[in-house]
Amino acid sequence: MRTISSSVSVRLYHLDESGEGGAATTLFYGPLEEALTIAARQEEDVQAGLYLATENDVVGYLDLEE
Repeated sequence: MRTISSSVSVRLYHLDESGEGGAATTLFYGPLEEALTIAARQEEDVQAGLYLATENDVVGYLDLEE
């Protein structure tokens, strides 16, 4: 993910890969800082399927946290 400020708008979504084709559910759209707070509050098994999307990039939440 490119360097961005904590106030840039992102989409936080959960990708559920169970079932045919999977499904993406948006949890939040807004500032990165708030999206990271929301992601951190999710259960560990949910965090594994969380992604953050900016205008130019998508990164897995756990990849970002490492």
